[in-house]
This record gives sequence, structure tokens and C-alpha cells, in this order.
Amino acid sequence: MSDSKIIDLIIEPDEKDLGEFTVRRSLPAAGQRMIGPWLFFDHMGPATFAPGQGVAVRPHPHINLSTVTYLFEGEILHRDSLGSVGTIRPGDINLMVAGKGIVHSERERPEVNEVEHRLHGLQLWLALPEEDEETEPAFYHYPGEDLPVVKVGSDIDGVTVRVMMGSAYGVTSPVKIHADTLYVEADLKQGQSLALPSADERGLYLVSGKVEARDNSGDASEPVLIDKHKFAVLSPNADVQLTALEDSRLALIGGENIGPRHLFWNFASSSKQRIEQAGQDWKDGKFPKIPGDEEEFIPLPD
Repeated sequence: MSDSKIIDLIIEPDEKDLGEFTVRRSLPAAGQRMIGPWLFFDHMGPATFAPGQGVAVRPHPHINLSTVTYLFEGEILHRDSLGSVGTIRPGDINLMVAGKGIVHSERERPEVNEVEHRLHGLQLWLALPEEDEETEPAFYHYPGEDLPVVKVGSDIDGVTVRVMMGSAYGVTSPVKIHADTLYVEADLKQGQSLALPSADERGLYLVSGKVEARDNSGDASEPVLIDKHKFAVLSPNADVQLTALEDSRLALIGGENIGPRHLFWNFASSSKQRIEQAGQDWKDGKFPKIPGDEEEFIPLPD
């Protein structure tokens, strides 16, 4: 925990080494299961893959949540049981609404896999409000040019901010949301400052760099240092201003508290029984298949 008036907790992500590929998981964490509707936050890479190596995530199911994928480098080929096929590239957002149930895989195009290549990005899960948990599954791809970019502070010297989901800094993202949701990415050059937008709950992740967080309300409390690969849970109603001590990239997530969720494997739901049913359905082969990727699958873990 933190004794700061603006930061309740700084999370050290769990690092999972997948060979040439490292994933840092900030949510869920001990003491902080969710931030608003967000219940999963992974930072992938950066990783460099040799020819023939790379992302090959076999078909697997989800229920009662939405997945969000955003890349800084590289690309991923998405397929799902709705028949969706699409390549996500840096700057784009893939939003997959699992609803009552969907199956997807994440792989690479052959022309990418056969040469040395890199991958770096974020993968997040959003809990759906209870009334939307069993909605029809859907897949949305948003090209990077459709996401609003603003200069905060000055048209010339301001901080470059991308509003990925929700509303902030006077603009609203076109990405579909089911509850009050915030997702913002910003790039700060050394010495630049940025006041953070408000939300009921907020979490700040430093993808790279180092920032100092201060109370922007005039309180003279000591600033808090946030280093790269740390996840800071901001205090409710705190007026936070960041100053970059070196060139930094950050992601801010937040939104309304929609209540706790049960989690098991790739399933999240307000109902534990629904998760148990989904697990049994996967074992029994009752989920739909992915056209063009029907042969392989990830077994239900014990």
C-alpha cells in the first residue's frame, strides 16, 4: 500500500516468461482485482522472434467479458467463431465482445512468421455489466486513424494523447463501451506534464520511462515516483498531474465499479455457476468452431 494522498497502491506486475516472450500481468493482483470494469491487464513484450517463432495462440473460449488488444509494434492475426478474420497493427484496437460465448485464436500471417519480427502491446479484459453478460458475441476492429488524438497543453509542444475508449480531453472514442469506461494512452517527452482525466476508479501503467505524480489541487504533499512496468492505483477523486523525468509512454484505464467478478481461466462472470457451466461446455465441445482454424484447441485446465 501507499501513504500517498493520490496513489493507493503501486503494483509490481507478475512476469511470465514464455521463452522469447515476456508478459507482465498487473490485473488481477492481490489487493486489487479490478479497476472500474477492467479485470485483466497484460503488457506483452517487447519481443523479437526468430523466423518460424512467434504468436500461435490456439482456439480458446471466453464468456461474459470483452477483450481489448492494442499493439505498439508488430501484428496479430485474429480469427473467431463468428467468422471474423482480421489483422491488428500498431495503433488499431480490436474489441471482441464474448457475451454468451465466443472462441478465438491469435496467430501470425505466414509472411510475418517466416522472417524475424517483433511484437509489443497490451491485452486487456473488460467485465460486461450483468445485464449485458449474455449478449450476442461480436467483433469490432477500429483502425488507428479512427481513434482521436489530441495535443494537451499546446498545439505545438503539448503532450500527445490518444483516447482509446470513453471520453477525455474534450474528445470521445468511437470504440463501443457497455459501461462508463476510460482508456487513454499518452507519450510524454522528458519535462512534459499532463493532468489526468477523472473517473470513478483509475489505474496508471508505465509502459516505458519514468514519471513523477503530484497532487494538482495545491496540496504540498511529496510527489510519487512511478517507474516503468509499474501499475499505480490512483486514489478516488485525486487530482493528479504527471511530469516525465524521461521520455515516457503510459496507459490510463478506469471507469465505473460494476461489481466483483468470478474468474477462471478465460472466463469471467458475476455467476460462479455460469463459469462452471462454460468449463463443462468447453470440455463437451459445445462451443462453436472457428472457420479455418477448427483442428487445434487449448484444453480446459484442471
